[in-house]
Amino acid sequence: MAVPTDVGPLVPRHHGEWTVEDVLGLPEDSSSRIELVDGALLVTPAPASGHQRLLQRLQLRLHPAIPAGAELLPGVNVRLGGRRMLIPDFVVLGSAGAETVYYDGADLLLAGEIESPSTRIQDRVLKRALYAEAGVPYYLLVDPAQVPEAVLYHLSGGEYTELARSADGRLELSVPFAVDLDLTS
Repeated sequence: MAVPTDVGPLVPRHHGEWTVEDVLGLPEDSSSRIELVDGALLVTPAPASGHQRLLQRLQLRLHPAIPAGAELLPGVNVRLGGRRMLIPDFVVLGSAGAETVYYDGADLLLAGEIESPSTRIQDRVLKRALYAEAGVPYYLLVDPAQVPEAVLYHLSGGEYTELARSADGRLELSVPFAVDLDLTS
């Protein structure tokens, strides 16, 4: 049984494991992201402005390349089984237009994360493993270094393998759709 948790004014004291329904019942809070991993909360600060600018550049460049019928969305709830819910920086959904509070991991074609100082290890290790376990076909991990770097992973045999890596701030993809991403401007 989990120790009671009190992480601030918007997260009440809670006994036992958290559920997806418990997390969805919390008030919206723009100062942090609240995710759920195996019944425990994962609370991180909201992304900083540089992170959000990089996210916007990625979305603007990805959007025209998204296949017909698919959809690109930032910061949505993604349920990965009964006791897990993450909020990727962006997702590409296999089909568009669903009105929902969360998407199932099976709905995703791609999950994308932009590393932040507070999330680097989670993005590189924990989230990568959880998306793979949930069967998300592609994972795009972006490091917002001086010259941003990005790696596209493809799910193969239950694990992600590197499929493409950026060079000099540019990432060219042929799958899951063709796009040339300039991460620098």
